[in-house]
Amino acid sequence: MPATESNEQKPYAVVAGVSMRELLASCAAASAISTPPRLPDPEVPRRPVQQGREAA
Repeated sequence: MPATESNEQKPYAVVAGVSMRELLASCAAASAISTPPRLPDPEVPRRPVQQGREAA
């Protein structure tokens, strides 16, 4: 058997059923879920929450 025949391999197997759009969307969703929420800026004062509104 020649050496060229034994080294021939396909570089990647084709996986059917998953589009590039679905793959990228799943990566974006995983990134969004695994990223913790940002902390609020310390310079911005919070407004007090109003419990109810008075009638005019």
